[in-house]
Amino acid sequence: MIFKRAIDTQVEDYLKGASYKTFFIWGPRRSGKTTLLEKLSKELRVPFFDFDLQTDKELFLPRQEALEKLVAAHKVILIDEVQNYPGATVVLKLLQGKFKVKVIATGSSELRQKAGEDFDTMAGRFHETYCLPFSIQEIADNTPVLSYGQEQFSQDLLKRLQIFGAYPEVYVQETEDQAKIELLEKILNTYVLKDVINIYDLKNEKLAKDILTKIALQLGSEVSVREIATSLGANKDTVSNYIEIFIKNYILIPLPSFKTNIRKAVSENRKLYFYDLGIRNALVKDFRESRLRPDQGGLFENFIILEIEKQRKNTGAKRNLYFYREYGGKEIDLVIEDYMKRYTCVEIKSQGQGGHRDIFPLSNTFTTIDGSNYSKKILQVL
Repeated sequence: MIFKRAIDTQVEDYLKGASYKTFFIWGPRRSGKTTLLEKLSKELRVPFFDFDLQTDKELFLPRQEALEKLVAAHKVILIDEVQNYPGATVVLKLLQGKFKVKVIATGSSELRQKAGEDFDTMAGRFHETYCLPFSIQEIADNTPVLSYGQEQFSQDLLKRLQIFGAYPEVYVQETEDQAKIELLEKILNTYVLKDVINIYDLKNEKLAKDILTKIALQLGSEVSVREIATSLGANKDTVSNYIEIFIKNYILIPLPSFKTNIRKAVSENRKLYFYDLGIRNALVKDFRESRLRPDQGGLFENFIILEIEKQRKNTGAKRNLYFYREYGGKEIDLVIEDYMKRYTCVEIKSQGQGGHRDIFPLSNTFTTIDGSNYSKKILQVL
């Protein structure tokens, strides 16, 4: 099954446009970035270079004669896993400034940290967008459904994505559930854990998995780094460092607490959600339907947060996301802030209708997202 992705239009516009700025596509492994480059490679009749391979990296030395050969041979340059060659930032600046060639490069946003000041000098010289696991909008756009079947389609999709997530190769699987579970475990152990461990030269793969599992078991709750560290007998700074790496590599979504000058707002902790619920369920080893599970509320809350985050990144919406809690324990699940400081407060309920919790201290609009209206509301709130 070939999916048209949200990013496809942005890529087409870049290729047709006048800009020669590097076009970065960030996202986790197995989210479809390589598939996109393979498709472009065929359409444009150019190869793509994989920076997992030393031989490909060696073609991009910052020497004029080397780059002249590349530009002469290729009207568009496609690069996969660009973060594996931090020195590429120098080459990309040369390709843009001296040779005027279009470059599409995919990888982890960790290139910023690895390249350091060299990446900073690229300010204003690149475009960036994201390729994440399928969003509900992408799935709907690629699935013909008659009008009378829309409600059933939405309910089936909600059930499916809360169990197996939306990694492309998992979603398109037509096999038995056990095959999907095995594929998710492979993605978790090979790409989510070992890949991150190797990239950052971390010392303890078991600790990394244990940290993720602890977070997976407290969906919808504030995460205390100190408590996780204590329960695992680990150093607090080490746990904090691992969590930041998971965030940078599109494994976890951080949701900070909204702060105002009004003192009754409280919380120094963040909430953490998963970019893919299939990965989360592989960590806790539970692939039952949500209605059979004690974590039903947290599972649905994670689903809504991650879909809004995907939509925010896919559309480039200028929004900040928070939660809000008072000392008395009253809470707003999600606060969406636009750049004009206008606020939408969202109550997330897996079942039934919510009531207006008039506790947010600033002027706002209020809405409830539940299992019956989620597909429309996710688009509306942004």
